Amino acid sequence: MAKPDELLVDIAARVETGHSNQMSLTVVTHGAVVTGRLAPEAVWRRRVSEVLADSQRLGEFAGVFDSAAPHDGPPTHLHFHVARILQGTVGIPETGGMYRVAIADIGAWTVGDFSYSDT
Repeated sequence: MAKPDELLVDIAARVETGHSNQMSLTVVTHGAVVTGRLAPEAVWRRRVSEVLADSQRLGEFAGVFDSAAPHDGPPTHLHFHVARILQGTVGIPETGGMYRVAIADIGAWTVGDFSYSDT
């Protein structure tokens, strides 16, 4: 496994300690382009739990996301919300989704998020 980008780890750590959800980022991981805003893990987990709890079929999984496992050391994952996977001229899902991406799996990244316009 490659050593994670220290600058990206520092950005993730600042999101975690500042509890900010305003940092936009675009990453390339295993050929997929993910673009959106970063959220602290606890905020991301809480939102995923809420979405699952509202589902008749998936409500039983909500508890898995309720408690954050204790984690020592630098962040190992980025937690995206209002995020899309870019595919051609489309962002999936259009409204944005919740994605967790391992920092060690990111091959390229840039600050900011991408969107498409037909104009």
